[in-house]
Amino acid sequence: MITSLTHTTVYVLDQDSAKAFYTEKLGFRVGEDLVMGEGFDGAGQGFRWLTVIPPGQPDVRFVLADCRMGHAPEHAETIRELVAKGAMGSAVLATDDCHGTFKNCRRVASSSSPNPPSGPTASKPPSATTPATSTASPRRCGGRKTGKRR
Repeated sequence: MITSLTHTTVYVLDQDSAKAFYTEKLGFRVGEDLVMGEGFDGAGQGFRWLTVIPPGQPDVRFVLADCRMGHAPEHAETIRELVAKGAMGSAVLATDDCHGTFKNCRRVASSSSPNPPSGPTASKPPSATTPATSTASPRRCGGRKTGKRR
């Protein structure tokens, strides 16, 4: 019987930048950061296994994965293109202060990324009646992040 989610993958263009963003800007902490050596079988061998832990959820890991990890080269390139466009990597994260978090994510994204938030809803603040959508993280760090006010 499945009892919980422990890991979810966020494909990133640059693991070091993603690590810095998630830990320094969003308050996550590093779970594991290692290179999978000869003891690992299959497609992961030689790749960096980098996880970050969201605040208040010690049993959950976001795997900040190189787009090539576990994929054939042609598929990896497609994933990389989608991440670069901000078209892949959605997550729903909870917050106690939707408006404050939205403002902070906009500030962080514009100050840390050469690719500021974009898209039809990137500049719209959250409202009481509509979902608040923002490219909160730089595209190289996992693409679009979408939050919904409760």
